[in-house]
Amino acid sequence: MGKEKIILTGDRPTGRLHIGHYVGSLRRRVELQNSGLFDKTFIFIADAQALTDNMDNPEKVRQNVIEVALDYLACGLDPTKSTIFIQSQIPELCELSFYYMNLVTVSRLQRNPTVKTEIQMRNFETSIPVGFFTYPISQAADITAFKATTVPVGEDQEPMIEQAREIVRRFNHIYGETLVEPEILLPDNAACLRLPGTDGKAKMSKSLGNCIYLSDTADEVTKKIKSMYTDPNHLRVDDPGQIEGNTVFTYLDAFCRPEHFERYLPDYPNLAELKAHYQRGGLGDMKVKKFLTAIMQEELEPIRNRRKEFEKDIPAIYEMLKKGCDVARAQAANTLDEVRRAMKINYFDDAELIAEQSKKFKGE
Repeated sequence: MGKEKIILTGDRPTGRLHIGHYVGSLRRRVELQNSGLFDKTFIFIADAQALTDNMDNPEKVRQNVIEVALDYLACGLDPTKSTIFIQSQIPELCELSFYYMNLVTVSRLQRNPTVKTEIQMRNFETSIPVGFFTYPISQAADITAFKATTVPVGEDQEPMIEQAREIVRRFNHIYGETLVEPEILLPDNAACLRLPGTDGKAKMSKSLGNCIYLSDTADEVTKKIKSMYTDPNHLRVDDPGQIEGNTVFTYLDAFCRPEHFERYLPDYPNLAELKAHYQRGGLGDMKVKKFLTAIMQEELEPIRNRRKEFEKDIPAIYEMLKKGCDVARAQAANTLDEVRRAMKINYFDDAELIAEQSKKFKGE
């Protein structure tokens, strides 16, 4: 039998999930879960990682664990097919991180482009919390604890996966083949790699207030699309418009399918024709925004409705998470046993060691 195919991926619970998460990972995650191509799927809520830069506001992280779980279920992640768990409930991950710390230098962590960017974003240049600085190591622990072969993430996470692979190779080189080297799985639609905020800023973030949340009401979605950033020079309908950097068209690239034209905009055969008309002039922003609104409502309504159903029984959600944690913990404990055996720090199970030491001191 070949190696098991195992997926591991997760999100930090610092807020409700938005459509950037959805196109970047959630939608694909549900497809992968249902594809039958993987033996196991582990999806975790990275609360411990979220605390590395929210230590002064732990309540924010605590409150959002359930929000993320609800968004997961609403999008179609299914606890009978995927193990959904909370990172902090798996203490084995801390122990693995502790051993991996010896395999990575400070300068190697400093060179990690993802860490560099995140440090600047959070204004940590003068004083970086150690937990935050070492999160590539804890991420390697998350991945290897579950023997993940596939990690679906956005391209900004590529340096993190590369670092995890280095840790695996170094561990296996020193202690013998124990850990599984993961492969990265990038989004297949270029527009989904990084969906900009509604204001055209590169990243959707709660602090910028430029997100469309999966749990937003229909009215909120309509309002947010109405105020969306387009081409600032496209002032009159007749003006030629630019589609590069025009958020409405970026969103259409990510969400629009051919059948949407038949349903909501039959004057155009496809997106290429719509773009061409906008570029030569004669197509107003409001018409394009209306079209995008119809598509987004169609996509988000079933998610919103499912979420409302799940919200009716919150204790059941915690119960589901607890079960997921039990399964995840058993798997992580298994890996940790193998790691301790490989490192030969399983002293009390090592009959060979005890016999050898016994001989040595008897002078045999």
